[in-house]
Amino acid sequence: MILTCNLPAKSRVVSFVWQHILLLVSLYLMTLGVALCIKSALGSSVISSLPLSFSLAGALGKMPAMTVGGYTIMMNFIFVFLQILILRKQFNPLQLFQLVIGFVFGWLIDINMFITSGLACDEMWSQALAQFAGCTVMAVGIAFEVRCGSVTMSGEGLPVALCRVTGMAFPKMKIIVDTTLVALALGSSFLFFGEWNWSIVGPGTIFAMFYVGYVIKLLNPHIEWFDRVLAYTPGFKRYIVGLARFIYKK
Repeated sequence: MILTCNLPAKSRVVSFVWQHILLLVSLYLMTLGVALCIKSALGSSVISSLPLSFSLAGALGKMPAMTVGGYTIMMNFIFVFLQILILRKQFNPLQLFQLVIGFVFGWLIDINMFITSGLACDEMWSQALAQFAGCTVMAVGIAFEVRCGSVTMSGEGLPVALCRVTGMAFPKMKIIVDTTLVALALGSSFLFFGEWNWSIVGPGTIFAMFYVGYVIKLLNPHIEWFDRVLAYTPGFKRYIVGLARFIYKK
Protein backbone atom coordinates (compact mmCIF):
# COMPACT_ATOMS: atom_id res chain seq x y z
CA MET A 1 0.00 0.00 0.00
CA ILE A 2 1.23 3.50 -0.82
CA LEU A 3 2.18 5.43 2.33
CA THR A 4 0.99 8.98 1.66
CA CYS A 5 0.41 10.40 5.13
CA ASN A 6 3.70 12.36 5.08
CA LEU A 7 3.29 13.64 1.51
CA PRO A 8 2.02 17.10 0.51
CA ALA A 9 -1.69 17.35 -0.24
CA LYS A 10 -1.25 17.42 -4.03
CA SER A 11 1.05 14.41 -3.97
CA ARG A 12 -1.42 12.49 -1.82
CA VAL A 13 -4.18 13.17 -4.34
CA VAL A 14 -1.98 12.12 -7.25
CA SER A 15 -0.87 8.94 -5.45
CA PHE A 16 -4.49 8.11 -4.62
CA VAL A 17 -5.57 8.57 -8.25
CA TRP A 18 -2.66 6.51 -9.58
CA GLN A 19 -3.26 3.78 -6.98
CA HIS A 20 -6.86 3.41 -8.09
CA ILE A 21 -6.06 3.51 -11.80
CA LEU A 22 -3.83 0.49 -11.18
CA LEU A 23 -6.62 -1.03 -9.08
CA LEU A 24 -8.98 -0.58 -12.05
CA VAL A 25 -6.50 -2.42 -14.28
CA SER A 26 -6.29 -5.20 -11.70
CA LEU A 27 -10.08 -5.49 -11.50
CA TYR A 28 -10.27 -5.62 -15.27
CA LEU A 29 -7.88 -8.59 -15.35
CA MET A 30 -9.84 -10.32 -12.59
CA THR A 31 -13.15 -9.89 -14.41
CA LEU A 32 -11.65 -10.96 -17.74
CA GLY A 33 -10.63 -14.16 -15.98
CA VAL A 34 -14.17 -14.55 -14.61
CA ALA A 35 -15.65 -14.13 -18.10
CA LEU A 36 -13.26 -16.69 -19.61
CA CYS A 37 -14.12 -19.21 -16.89
CA ILE A 38 -17.83 -18.73 -17.58
CA LYS A 39 -17.25 -19.13 -21.33
CA SER A 40 -15.47 -22.44 -20.74
CA ALA A 41 -18.78 -23.98 -19.56
CA LEU A 42 -16.73 -26.21 -17.25
CA GLY A 43 -17.78 -24.30 -14.15
CA SER A 44 -17.44 -20.65 -13.24
CA SER A 45 -15.11 -19.15 -10.67
CA VAL A 46 -16.17 -19.27 -7.03
CA ILE A 47 -17.12 -15.59 -6.81
CA SER A 48 -19.30 -15.74 -9.93
CA SER A 49 -20.97 -19.14 -9.46
CA LEU A 50 -24.00 -17.88 -7.52
CA PRO A 51 -24.53 -14.73 -9.68
CA LEU A 52 -24.27 -16.90 -12.82
CA SER A 53 -26.91 -19.29 -11.50
CA PHE A 54 -29.31 -16.44 -10.74
CA SER A 55 -28.61 -14.78 -14.10
CA LEU A 56 -29.34 -18.00 -16.02
CA ALA A 57 -32.51 -18.45 -13.98
CA GLY A 58 -33.48 -14.88 -14.84
CA ALA A 59 -33.20 -15.70 -18.55
CA LEU A 60 -35.83 -18.42 -17.96
CA GLY A 61 -38.14 -16.08 -16.04
CA LYS A 62 -37.54 -17.81 -12.70
CA MET A 63 -35.73 -14.80 -11.22
CA PRO A 64 -35.53 -11.11 -12.15
CA ALA A 65 -33.69 -10.77 -15.46
CA MET A 66 -30.26 -9.40 -14.63
CA THR A 67 -26.76 -9.90 -15.99
CA VAL A 68 -24.04 -11.80 -14.16
CA GLY A 69 -22.47 -8.45 -13.34
CA GLY A 70 -25.76 -7.14 -11.99
CA TYR A 71 -26.18 -10.08 -9.62
CA THR A 72 -22.51 -9.78 -8.66
CA ILE A 73 -23.11 -6.15 -7.60
CA MET A 74 -26.13 -7.26 -5.57
CA MET A 75 -24.10 -10.01 -3.90
CA ASN A 76 -21.33 -7.55 -3.01
CA PHE A 77 -23.89 -5.23 -1.41
CA ILE A 78 -25.16 -8.18 0.67
CA PHE A 79 -21.59 -9.03 1.72
CA VAL A 80 -21.02 -5.46 2.96
CA PHE A 81 -24.36 -5.49 4.81
CA LEU A 82 -23.36 -8.76 6.51
CA GLN A 83 -20.05 -7.22 7.57
CA ILE A 84 -21.94 -4.34 9.20
CA LEU A 85 -24.20 -6.82 11.04
CA ILE A 86 -21.23 -8.91 12.19
CA LEU A 87 -18.89 -6.10 13.27
CA ARG A 88 -21.46 -3.46 14.28
CA LYS A 89 -19.56 -0.61 15.98
CA GLN A 90 -16.25 -2.18 14.96
CA PHE A 91 -17.10 -1.74 11.28
CA ASN A 92 -14.86 0.90 9.72
CA PRO A 93 -16.98 3.33 7.61
CA LEU A 94 -14.08 3.50 5.16
CA GLN A 95 -14.96 -0.08 4.20
CA LEU A 96 -18.17 1.24 2.62
CA PHE A 97 -15.90 1.95 -0.34
CA GLN A 98 -16.29 -1.78 -0.97
CA LEU A 99 -19.67 -0.86 -2.47
CA VAL A 100 -17.94 1.24 -5.14
CA ILE A 101 -15.36 -1.48 -5.83
CA GLY A 102 -18.16 -4.07 -6.02
CA PHE A 103 -20.10 -1.95 -8.49
CA VAL A 104 -17.05 -1.50 -10.73
CA PHE A 105 -16.26 -5.21 -10.45
CA GLY A 106 -19.77 -6.20 -11.59
CA TRP A 107 -19.75 -3.61 -14.36
CA LEU A 108 -16.42 -4.91 -15.67
CA ILE A 109 -17.73 -8.49 -15.62
CA ASP A 110 -20.53 -7.45 -17.98
CA ILE A 111 -18.06 -5.61 -20.23
CA ASN A 112 -15.83 -8.67 -20.45
CA MET A 113 -18.81 -10.98 -20.97
CA PHE A 114 -19.67 -8.80 -23.98
CA ILE A 115 -16.08 -8.77 -25.25
CA THR A 116 -15.84 -12.57 -25.02
CA SER A 117 -19.35 -13.18 -26.38
CA GLY A 118 -17.97 -14.30 -29.74
CA LEU A 119 -15.58 -16.79 -28.16
CA ALA A 120 -16.63 -20.32 -29.14
CA CYS A 121 -15.66 -23.15 -26.78
CA ASP A 122 -17.30 -26.11 -28.52
CA GLU A 123 -14.57 -28.70 -28.03
CA MET A 124 -13.19 -30.04 -24.79
CA TRP A 125 -9.69 -28.72 -25.56
CA SER A 126 -11.02 -25.19 -26.13
CA GLN A 127 -13.09 -25.36 -22.94
CA ALA A 128 -10.06 -26.49 -20.95
CA LEU A 129 -7.91 -23.78 -22.53
CA ALA A 130 -10.48 -21.08 -21.71
CA GLN A 131 -10.72 -22.29 -18.11
CA PHE A 132 -6.93 -22.42 -17.71
CA ALA A 133 -6.48 -18.97 -19.27
CA GLY A 134 -9.31 -17.52 -17.20
CA CYS A 135 -7.92 -18.82 -13.90
CA THR A 136 -4.41 -17.63 -14.78
CA VAL A 137 -5.53 -14.12 -15.76
CA MET A 138 -7.72 -13.95 -12.66
CA ALA A 139 -4.78 -14.92 -10.44
CA VAL A 140 -2.61 -12.18 -11.97
CA GLY A 141 -5.39 -9.64 -11.40
CA ILE A 142 -5.86 -10.70 -7.78
CA ALA A 143 -2.10 -10.54 -7.10
CA PHE A 144 -2.01 -6.98 -8.46
CA GLU A 145 -5.23 -6.00 -6.66
CA VAL A 146 -3.83 -7.07 -3.29
CA ARG A 147 -0.63 -5.06 -3.87
CA CYS A 148 -2.66 -1.96 -4.74
CA GLY A 149 -3.52 -1.86 -1.05
CA SER A 150 -6.90 -0.18 -1.43
CA VAL A 151 -10.06 -1.16 0.44
CA THR A 152 -10.57 -4.90 0.74
CA MET A 153 -13.01 -6.37 -1.77
CA SER A 154 -16.21 -7.64 -0.16
CA GLY A 155 -15.38 -11.24 -1.10
CA GLU A 156 -12.41 -10.99 1.27
CA GLY A 157 -14.00 -8.46 3.61
CA LEU A 158 -16.67 -10.91 4.77
CA PRO A 159 -14.25 -13.67 5.88
CA VAL A 160 -12.04 -10.99 7.48
CA ALA A 161 -15.05 -9.81 9.52
CA LEU A 162 -15.87 -13.39 10.51
CA CYS A 163 -12.25 -13.93 11.55
CA ARG A 164 -12.39 -10.92 13.84
CA VAL A 165 -15.37 -12.27 15.79
CA THR A 166 -14.43 -15.99 15.76
CA GLY A 167 -10.65 -15.82 16.03
CA MET A 168 -10.27 -18.30 13.19
CA ALA A 169 -7.32 -17.94 10.80
CA PHE A 170 -8.17 -16.18 7.53
CA PRO A 171 -7.17 -19.03 5.14
CA LYS A 172 -9.53 -21.45 6.92
CA MET A 173 -12.37 -18.92 7.03
CA LYS A 174 -11.83 -18.06 3.35
CA ILE A 175 -12.18 -21.74 2.44
CA ILE A 176 -15.38 -21.98 4.49
CA VAL A 177 -16.90 -18.89 2.82
CA ASP A 178 -15.89 -20.03 -0.67
CA THR A 179 -17.23 -23.54 -0.07
CA THR A 180 -20.51 -22.05 1.17
CA LEU A 181 -20.83 -19.95 -2.00
CA VAL A 182 -20.24 -22.98 -4.20
CA ALA A 183 -22.75 -25.03 -2.14
CA LEU A 184 -25.35 -22.26 -2.52
CA ALA A 185 -24.70 -22.11 -6.26
CA LEU A 186 -25.10 -25.88 -6.51
CA GLY A 187 -28.32 -25.78 -4.46
CA SER A 188 -29.71 -22.98 -6.64
CA SER A 189 -28.87 -25.06 -9.73
CA PHE A 190 -31.15 -27.86 -8.52
CA LEU A 191 -33.78 -25.33 -7.44
CA PHE A 192 -33.90 -23.44 -10.73
CA PHE A 193 -33.04 -26.13 -13.27
CA GLY A 194 -33.85 -29.38 -11.49
CA GLU A 195 -30.36 -30.73 -12.10
CA TRP A 196 -26.68 -30.14 -11.53
CA ASN A 197 -25.73 -27.50 -14.09
CA TRP A 198 -22.06 -28.16 -14.83
CA SER A 199 -21.58 -24.78 -16.50
CA ILE A 200 -22.26 -23.17 -13.10
CA VAL A 201 -20.44 -25.54 -10.75
CA GLY A 202 -18.20 -28.03 -12.46
CA PRO A 203 -14.65 -29.35 -12.53
CA GLY A 204 -13.46 -25.90 -13.57
CA THR A 205 -14.83 -24.46 -10.31
CA ILE A 206 -12.86 -26.95 -8.24
CA PHE A 207 -9.79 -26.31 -10.39
CA ALA A 208 -10.13 -22.56 -9.84
CA MET A 209 -10.40 -22.95 -6.05
CA PHE A 210 -6.92 -24.49 -5.88
CA TYR A 211 -5.11 -23.26 -9.00
CA VAL A 212 -5.76 -19.52 -8.54
CA GLY A 213 -4.27 -19.50 -5.03
CA TYR A 214 -1.30 -21.55 -6.21
CA VAL A 215 -0.53 -19.12 -9.06
CA ILE A 216 -0.81 -16.11 -6.72
CA LYS A 217 1.66 -17.79 -4.36
CA LEU A 218 4.07 -18.35 -7.27
CA LEU A 219 3.66 -14.83 -8.62
CA ASN A 220 4.09 -12.83 -5.42
CA PRO A 221 7.91 -13.10 -5.18
CA HIS A 222 8.26 -12.01 -8.82
CA ILE A 223 6.05 -8.92 -9.00
CA GLU A 224 7.88 -6.61 -6.63
CA TRP A 225 8.31 -4.36 -9.68
CA PHE A 226 4.59 -3.61 -9.37
CA ASP A 227 5.25 -1.98 -5.99
CA ARG A 228 7.71 0.38 -7.68
CA VAL A 229 5.16 1.20 -10.40
CA LEU A 230 2.59 1.83 -7.70
CA ALA A 231 4.85 4.11 -5.66
CA TYR A 232 6.80 5.95 -8.33
CA THR A 233 5.27 7.38 -11.52
CA PRO A 234 7.15 10.63 -12.23
CA GLY A 235 5.79 11.43 -15.68
CA PHE A 236 2.23 10.77 -14.64
CA LYS A 237 2.59 12.80 -11.47
CA ARG A 238 4.05 15.80 -13.28
CA TYR A 239 1.18 15.72 -15.75
CA ILE A 240 -1.54 15.53 -13.09
CA VAL A 241 0.06 18.19 -10.87
CA GLY A 242 0.54 20.47 -13.87
CA LEU A 243 -3.08 19.97 -14.91
CA ALA A 244 -4.26 20.69 -11.36
CA ARG A 245 -2.25 23.91 -11.24
CA PHE A 246 -3.63 25.01 -14.61
CA ILE A 247 -7.22 24.38 -13.51
CA TYR A 248 -6.58 26.17 -10.20
CA LYS A 249 -5.18 29.24 -11.97
CA LYS A 250 -8.18 29.29 -14.30
